[in-house]
Amino acid sequence: MRIRGLRWWMISLLMLGSIINYLTRSTLGVAAQTLMSDLHITDSHSRPHVSNDNPYSEAHFKTLKYCPVFPGTFDSADHARAFCGLFFDYYNNEHRHSGIGLHTPQSVHDGTWREIRRRRQEVLDAAYAARPDRFRRPPRAPQLPRKTWINQPRPTIESQEDTAAQVFVA
Repeated sequence: MRIRGLRWWMISLLMLGSIINYLTRSTLGVAAQTLMSDLHITDSHSRPHVSNDNPYSEAHFKTLKYCPVFPGTFDSADHARAFCGLFFDYYNNEHRHSGIGLHTPQSVHDGTWREIRRRRQEVLDAAYAARPDRFRRPPRAPQLPRKTWINQPRPTIESQEDTAAQVFVA
């Protein structure tokens, strides 16, 4: 059975559907902007390409994401909470961080790093005393840095006024 003009009916329906889809999307977009304006919510453009608004949480997330045992996807929120609980307990209490003299964040926080460093230095001194030919110079246990940075700020350039003020004060 042939229906006269079926092809034109189908083309018309497809075009009508496309027009309705376009109008609905643009209308919803305008409605969402109006609603946000009415609620005094401003758009945030701080994270589209640069994710350094909180460097500490970003560093934690990157460490978590690239962990070899990270599951990639979680079965549920409870599964994610359980994994993160185990991971952050390990990260803070067992993992030795190169940026803080191979200590754990917990040992730096509670001050036990001094005793740990002293014992490490005793072991290194004993190793050096036993076999000095294995070393070019006496080994030193890593120091705890005075400052630790995730995103170290760039050094500022002194202005001419600052330099002039220093010259006249001296």
